[in-house]
Amino acid sequence: MRIGIDVGGTFTDVVMVDEATGAFHYTKTPTTHHDLAEGVLKGLGDILEIGGVSMDEVSYLIHGTTIGTNAIVEGKGARVGLVTTAGFEDVLEIRRVARPKEAAFDFGADNPPPLVPRYLRKGVRERIDAGGRVVVPLEEGSVRAAAAAFEREEVEAVVVSLLFSFLNGEHERRVADIFAQELPGVPVTLSSEICPEFREYERTCTAVMNGYLGPVIARYMDRLTARLEAEYGKVSLHIMQSNGGTMTAEVAKSHAAHLINSGPAGGAIATAFVSGLTGNRMAVGADMGGTTFDISIIDENLPKTTTWGGVTNYPIKLPMVDLKTIGAGGGSIAWVDEGGVLNVGPESAGSDPGPACYGWGGTRPAVSDANLVLGRLNPDYFLGGKLPLYPEKAEKAVRTHVADPMGLSVEEAAAGILRIVNANMAKGISGNSVERGYDLREFALVTMGGAAALHAADIARELNMARVIVPPMSGNFSAVGFVVADVQHDYVRTLARKEHEIDPFELLREFREMEEEGVRQLEQERVRAEETEIIWSADLRYDGQSWELNAPIPRAPGGFTEKDVRRIAEGFHELHQQVYSYSEPDEEVEFVNLRVRVKGLNPDLAFKAETHEPFLVEGGWKAMRDVYFAEKGWLSIPVYEREDLSVGSCIPGPCIVEETISTALVPPGHTGAIDAYRNIVIELEGRE
Repeated sequence: MRIGIDVGGTFTDVVMVDEATGAFHYTKTPTTHHDLAEGVLKGLGDILEIGGVSMDEVSYLIHGTTIGTNAIVEGKGARVGLVTTAGFEDVLEIRRVARPKEAAFDFGADNPPPLVPRYLRKGVRERIDAGGRVVVPLEEGSVRAAAAAFEREEVEAVVVSLLFSFLNGEHERRVADIFAQELPGVPVTLSSEICPEFREYERTCTAVMNGYLGPVIARYMDRLTARLEAEYGKVSLHIMQSNGGTMTAEVAKSHAAHLINSGPAGGAIATAFVSGLTGNRMAVGADMGGTTFDISIIDENLPKTTTWGGVTNYPIKLPMVDLKTIGAGGGSIAWVDEGGVLNVGPESAGSDPGPACYGWGGTRPAVSDANLVLGRLNPDYFLGGKLPLYPEKAEKAVRTHVADPMGLSVEEAAAGILRIVNANMAKGISGNSVERGYDLREFALVTMGGAAALHAADIARELNMARVIVPPMSGNFSAVGFVVADVQHDYVRTLARKEHEIDPFELLREFREMEEEGVRQLEQERVRAEETEIIWSADLRYDGQSWELNAPIPRAPGGFTEKDVRRIAEGFHELHQQVYSYSEPDEEVEFVNLRVRVKGLNPDLAFKAETHEPFLVEGGWKAMRDVYFAEKGWLSIPVYEREDLSVGSCIPGPCIVEETISTALVPPGHTGAIDAYRNIVIELEGRE
């Protein structure tokens, strides 16, 4: 059995899958923000009871957490001391002398403050040049002085980021040795280990982020593993990374920066899994939980990735799934501004106090309140009836905070809330796809999270997307991405050589050294050699360009030749043409960074297609319910129980399909069908 646990802002989702049969069990429990481990233990206990199994039968336990992202947003990371080359203490402050993109014309706007204040940034005397040669030896007295200053200031973590350390990490390693003597027990992050790439600002910022989150992540991992072992004995826990792979909890403690966007990355992997099953090569993952709406792009059944991620304008130079997150969830609060204009989000009611309809103390209207007021949610069947909803509280919140201030009826106000949140989500998807050259007419919209399937058809219609796919247990489906994800680690080295300067033997040596390091890491995580996959690539650019494109490199264990180097350059010309619609075959290509990705492959899950013939469902609904549509007013429409719909069922809209952890809406003018994998496929009638 494999178990995946996704801790979200409102609910903690848990799924368990039988590797042999592909059978799933699932549950939800409210996220316990005062102690996230408590919610994880509660969800784990519930799923074991539901499945009727013991922890001894669980072969793989993986957890995705937002604790790193939350610490950044809330400013609750560790107290960090930064060691730089003397004279470069202000790299974090200077940045790239750029203003925030979203405030380019706002002269009062500024970048967020550095995560390390000026008095905790200390320079040490040393210098390594652009060739990796030692020009000024490390003056160890300056290092010990920095350690003494950090001890007085009670720093919780130390980060070392020296010039050109990505070419020669000798000085950084010696600084770490000295700090181990002077400040025993204080974790030290080296930029040459966490991000061995050129560009000192991004490298420093990434290393600082690792130090800033390290103690927070380590405390959480220690607490969680201790409680797991107290309850179940020795447990091997894996953690979802932002690159779409996993690592052990022990490794995660020293690689905290890799856990940013840990939870949403699972949704992207789940989307790729569904798109591969259903033959939709291009897809958008729409993960709408209680707090956020996470968007991922699947191109040829693979999640788009980037090495330029970030949270709240702090750049992170690590490989990660390319995600866009906006404040649009079921708990997003609707409010009327001073100009009388209705807004939705980004503030969320979360799980404490939650939307007004939860009855947990919230009084301001959220998206879930609007859905309940309009009849789209069943107050007696939310989470299978475990969480009763209160329509009167939802109606009062919408009336008090939106309808009366705007002179609207409650229905008009609630419909306005949905129209705005749908527009926000459509804009977010468009910005992550159309603005990058994709044609959304080729894409399926895959829903995840408890709220997404209520909004997806309207969003897809607005964006002219091909179809909507609502997977089974859609409300928990991002956690499915965890159980199908592979163990994965990424390695990078800066080469910075022009094509004519490349030594094929040096190229092979660099790739082999990174590969060997990755294989050793997998061996420590008990991954067998036959379960290992290795991928080589390189960041390339034309001589004189500022930015690179990542290009695949055929793995050549036997060695490269000059002809192989030319082929790699020719492949870059083709890639540049594909991405930018032009190329310069006569220009010289520069090899900037070399990358190796090692994977420990999980066995494929046994999802089997059921044979079926489509048929129109006649009757068979469990109830008729009045539901409000902005264009048509109140309509009495059928409500189906998802478990009762057999493969091949076709259900014309308008109708609602309920299951214990999510609700899907098939609006007027659309048709839903149950495909061979029991997904609900919703399409606009008459669409070519």
